[in-house]
Amino acid sequence: MKKTVVVIILLIVGLIVWLVKDKLIREQGGGQSKQGQSTAVAVIVQPVRRETVRDIRSFTGTVSPNSQFLVAPKVAGRLERLLVNLGQEVKNGDLIALLDNQEYSRQVEQARAELEVAKANVSEFRSALDIAAKELERVKELRKQQVASESEMDQADARFSASRAKYEVALAQVKQREAALKADEVRLSYTRIHAVWENGNATRVIGERYVDEGAMLRANDPIVSVLDLSAVIAAVFVIELDYPHIQVGQSAVITTDAFPSKTFPGKVVRKAPLIKESSRQARVEIEVANPKNLLVPGMFVRAELQFATREDAVVVPESAIVRRNGRKGVFMADVEMLKVRFVPVTVGITIGEMAEILDPILEGQVVTLGQHLLNDGADIILPAAKPTGSGQSAKGRP
Repeated sequence: MKKTVVVIILLIVGLIVWLVKDKLIREQGGGQSKQGQSTAVAVIVQPVRRETVRDIRSFTGTVSPNSQFLVAPKVAGRLERLLVNLGQEVKNGDLIALLDNQEYSRQVEQARAELEVAKANVSEFRSALDIAAKELERVKELRKQQVASESEMDQADARFSASRAKYEVALAQVKQREAALKADEVRLSYTRIHAVWENGNATRVIGERYVDEGAMLRANDPIVSVLDLSAVIAAVFVIELDYPHIQVGQSAVITTDAFPSKTFPGKVVRKAPLIKESSRQARVEIEVANPKNLLVPGMFVRAELQFATREDAVVVPESAIVRRNGRKGVFMADVEMLKVRFVPVTVGITIGEMAEILDPILEGQVVTLGQHLLNDGADIILPAAKPTGSGQSAKGRP
């Protein structure tokens, strides 16, 4: 047991010594030995290239229908028949459901009967008005001949005025009953529930079904939802850094895990004028044509938007970029002298494993492996090169 403990302690001490020695070597300048002699570092290099780079950002989001509405009754009643089901296509004005209409039919019949009574009253009061008018004319003629008295004249005139008032009331009642009949007929028509929308006659689909036949419905209880999937909206959220680069009308490419080999072209149609404080993100809506209804609401999608394109850009592998003294840079390799030079750089667009260098303009070879052991002016060994002596580097031979 004691021997095991001793062995473990020795291993720990050895590991600490090795780590301290490695740290001292790094602090002394990437390959400087204790005696100040240069130690060559084996590295891998790759050439600086010129390519067309595109700043493409990817965002995640969710599909929603281009438009959606609920079909609901305007009056209460029992759902007698439901004529559509999930996924069924419907046209503008199609009949969706029927409510039990017996009560509303009786109300219409009663309103018609009351209208007939009102019309009969009009005929009766019209006849009475005609009689009163003739009597008034007779009394007036007799008055001219000094046969009828003034009081008889006043009485005839009063009877005529009363008959005329009753007649006008009867006419008004007819209009009232006609309006009541129309209202009852409208309520009766509400028992036939249609899918109606504006702007176009293209077919839509039933998205959800909320009730079954026989259910008692109140006014505005949803029956089904109707979706327009001819085009869908991919809603994504962008951070403050990307927000200024997105404009309405900008093209986008949509992909989804459901169809990994397909891409769907889209266009930015709306951009929220605010960034929410809770998430520090803004909503961006991308319209995507969906003629085959492949994209469905709720589907997870990725949207790629191109922010910038630069032709003949200087690019290096991203792995070549290191940080020294708080500055980003690359180690340029002199393959003749087998030395490196640290060059501070300004990085532009990063695409996959390649990074654009905006400044300065680079040419030659950059170190892509082993650069963490290097400092400015360090000696290097290329894969085909072998050292020829202590403290010196020789050119590699093929």
